[in-house]
Amino acid sequence: MISNKNLARIAGLFYLIVIATGLFAEIAVRQAFKVSGDALATANNIQKSEMLFRLGIAADIVNFVCGLPCVLIVYFLFKRINKFLLQLALVFVIIQTAIIAVNLLNQTSPLLILGNDAYLQSFQPNQLAGLSQLSLNIQAVGYAIGLVFFGVYCLLVGFVVYKSKLVPKFLGILYAVSGVGYLINSFTMLLSKGFENPVFSYVAIPIFIGELAFSLWLLIKGIESTEVFNPNE
Repeated sequence: MISNKNLARIAGLFYLIVIATGLFAEIAVRQAFKVSGDALATANNIQKSEMLFRLGIAADIVNFVCGLPCVLIVYFLFKRINKFLLQLALVFVIIQTAIIAVNLLNQTSPLLILGNDAYLQSFQPNQLAGLSQLSLNIQAVGYAIGLVFFGVYCLLVGFVVYKSKLVPKFLGILYAVSGVGYLINSFTMLLSKGFENPVFSYVAIPIFIGELAFSLWLLIKGIESTEVFNPNE
């Protein structure tokens, strides 16, 4: 049996891995490789640093693998506060994970399009670069759609955390703010011409603070409780 305090620390560790892999995949790979308005330069970046690009894909997969047990532990820890809302939150986060995981195929497409297979020789380099950029653009839009569902998840969990007495209320507020940030970020992109995202740099910091604060509290402080985890409950 595992105490709730130790279980919370496991969730916190998983969440930190989710944050780290998500930042690496988005900032160190997708944003770093992208050259705005220049598909050929973006394609060249991918070809020159193919292993780093592949590591970005692997980081996203690790993100999904660690994210699902994390949200299940959070459900177990707080379900006595409002079981229905947390079950609803689980539905949203599972949909989000499925959308982004399947959408990851669009990020792998440039590796195939920019490969050395014989059938690709019938295309000009700029044509291949254009197709590669199209795949990356579709991936970005799909990612934004998935994060709408994660934003709702954060709002629901933030509300339940705020209502609980297991952790400080400010953690619930910060986590809900993260959810609002995700929704603003995604809908701004989806509603903007050319799918531009001018608000990302403004909402990224509150999103990061909310998730990091929640994960660090779970990891360092845990949750004080005499209950133990029962996998059959």
